[in-house]
Amino acid sequence: MTTPGATWQITVVDETGSTNVDLLRAAAAGAPDRSVLTAKHQTAGRGRLERQWVAPPGANLLVSLLFREVPEHPHQLTQRVALAAARACTAVAGVTPTLKWPNDLLLDGRKLAGVLAQAGGSGPDYVVVGIGLNVGWAPDDAARLGEGYDPRQVLDAMLLAYDELPDDIGEAYRSALVTLGQSVRVVLTDSEVVGRALDVLPDGRLVVLDDCGITHRFDTGDIVHLR
Repeated sequence: MTTPGATWQITVVDETGSTNVDLLRAAAAGAPDRSVLTAKHQTAGRGRLERQWVAPPGANLLVSLLFREVPEHPHQLTQRVALAAARACTAVAGVTPTLKWPNDLLLDGRKLAGVLAQAGGSGPDYVVVGIGLNVGWAPDDAARLGEGYDPRQVLDAMLLAYDELPDDIGEAYRSALVTLGQSVRVVLTDSEVVGRALDVLPDGRLVVLDDCGITHRFDTGDIVHLR
């Protein structure tokens, strides 16, 4: 998944609307593989389902990564970035986040980061993966690494961790995915399913066995971990 000797091309801006939007635009104009855009402040950052992602200037890691080498299952790029971010948190702050399907990092059960991938071109030709990670600030119901950590330090550790991941991340991803084995509620646009999360398929779908013994496979959905 990583070309030997490949480097990251990092651009830092003080403020932008959305690093994902900017990098998608740059990708369409020919920006190279492994371009990275990080902002000290975002005014229009978005997560899944168009949820707003806001943080005070300079407090958190707000970054997008461009990949032109798109695997057969593009969702693997999201998984790889999430794993790399979790390992960066361990390297920088000594904490061990877990992953929540499909795209969140949790610390002590609270959201630490969200990952959002957006594809461009046909095929697709490229994928931009954005992550917002709470470093020095977090909403009341979320987690953060804590004061004294530099978002750029976390970014550097994340890019290094990404390059150190093996080609096959299936086992590492499952091991980090706290969703598996849990009773969950999968909230869809017009319905919901309650059951036990059993597995994640190679194509990224979550396998859930509902309370009636019916197996479901979800491409997407909001997950609530039930106690």
